[in-house]
Amino acid sequence: MPNATRFKVSPPTAGLLEQSAAKPDPEKFVHIRLRAEAPVARLTLNRPEHNLLNESMLRELAAGLELLSAREDVKVIVLEAAGKVFCGGIDIGEYTPERAFQLIDAFHHACTAMVEAPRPVVVVVNGPAIGGGAELAAFGDLVVATPRARFALPEITIGIFPPLASTMLPYLIGPKLALELVLTGEAVTAERAHELGLVNRVVPEAQLEQAVAQLLARMAEQSGAVLAMAKKAVLGGMGLSLQEALRFSMDVFLNELYRLEDSREGLRALLEKRKPEWKNR
Repeated sequence: MPNATRFKVSPPTAGLLEQSAAKPDPEKFVHIRLRAEAPVARLTLNRPEHNLLNESMLRELAAGLELLSAREDVKVIVLEAAGKVFCGGIDIGEYTPERAFQLIDAFHHACTAMVEAPRPVVVVVNGPAIGGGAELAAFGDLVVATPRARFALPEITIGIFPPLASTMLPYLIGPKLALELVLTGEAVTAERAHELGLVNRVVPEAQLEQAVAQLLARMAEQSGAVLAMAKKAVLGGMGLSLQEALRFSMDVFLNELYRLEDSREGLRALLEKRKPEWKNR
């Protein structure tokens, strides 16, 4: 997968990532629920009642993403939340001068794990996504929201700014709109987030489960290996010039994609007018 530095998602200080805490054991997760029913796996934010992000929760999220990314039977990862609030942001109790570096390092690790995961990460937002919650949504590959969702980056109102959103949002919606969201701290509705390009689909809450299931089923029908290549080609070109991005995409297509068994199988199936039988490799 593309290196996260291409997105300019840099750690808060040089060498900080080397000081990261040991990866938590998924069997001992406290704040993240992990459920894998191949080909779909789910990570659920579960820290009642506002799913506030602390260091241990963020490290669990990163560890869960890395674990699921290594499983060949998983094609799609869903990030969702328990309760009425998707995520109320960073636990302000941990945002102290003594804890800030470790907390931001953990957040950086979680967001880069989403970017670097070879599996598409679908974020489901059915409630407020504030501060760090909005940043998690921004780093998802696809975002499905209900009208209950709203997105806000209010950090500016307490004398700070959202470092990860300040990096990713210009790629997603352009610098002018990114500056508006970061500098005003104003919340936007799910519909407005959809207009801006932060959200892929807005569906009624009563239809959320069905809509997500249909989207996941559509992706799960495809080859997991080819899904990974497609994500790599799209994200790997971000931050490059058009010419460099074209070269990168063509290199992936010609030198990596065509080495896959599933790529050859797909072409054979097309010629033989049958459904492909994917091996996910």
